[in-house]
Amino acid sequence: MNSNLTAIAARLGLPDFLPGWVWLVGAGPGDPGLITALGLHAVASADFILYDSLVDEALLGLAKPAAGQIFVGKRAGVRSCSQEDLSQLLAELAGQGHRVLRLKGGDPFVFGRGGEEAQELARTGIPFRIVPGITAGIGGLAYAGIPVTHRDTNASVIFLTGHGADGQLPPHDWQAVAKASPTLVFYMARRQAGAIADALIAAGRDRNEPAAIIGNAARSDQQVTVTTLADLGDASQSSPALSIIVIGANVGLRSELDWLVRMTPI
Repeated sequence: MNSNLTAIAARLGLPDFLPGWVWLVGAGPGDPGLITALGLHAVASADFILYDSLVDEALLGLAKPAAGQIFVGKRAGVRSCSQEDLSQLLAELAGQGHRVLRLKGGDPFVFGRGGEEAQELARTGIPFRIVPGITAGIGGLAYAGIPVTHRDTNASVIFLTGHGADGQLPPHDWQAVAKASPTLVFYMARRQAGAIADALIAAGRDRNEPAAIIGNAARSDQQVTVTTLADLGDASQSSPALSIIVIGANVGLRSELDWLVRMTPI
């Protein structure tokens, strides 16, 4: 392990990554600097790293030279490893006495399959640790200059998925969703943006309400489009496939809080 990371881990009193364990770690959205200290410790300690397409590969460069690195995500919409095969591989590698890191973009338990993977490990008797990460619905908004909550705009927020297991828009209770919170954050929703807008407007949301689409959140090629709820579908057409959507008055704070643009040299 890198001696500097070893010293940091000791100074912080971080737990040892023991042989035979699986750690499910959230790498955060986009920017590799958003991984937690415990997550970085796991990267530097692991014997095998199973990572997905949302993980910045700069993090993999901090692994031990002998560490196995296995891509298990999606590229061009094609999954390279089924969920069943992935869970079996995690258990097999740990059963052989390896330190196994499952490195996931965002947070393992927020609209990912970390819960399913942890269940399989529990059922097979493999010890595991969950290391939370910054989820895109918080970190991605922050990198766009949009606070997920603000005392002047909203005292609550709802996180929803726009992509069900069948690839279609989940059957949310739109009447309840429309009324429950001033701020709504949708994951995996770009393709369903128009349908989401129509459903919310039909349920009583203001068609002129501010909305934003954040593509490639917290990455060097981040793209933010500010629009209205009524125009959300059209605006989404030019957004990257990897996008999150936020709807609510706090979107209006971006004009003042877009710190990423302010720090960029002219």
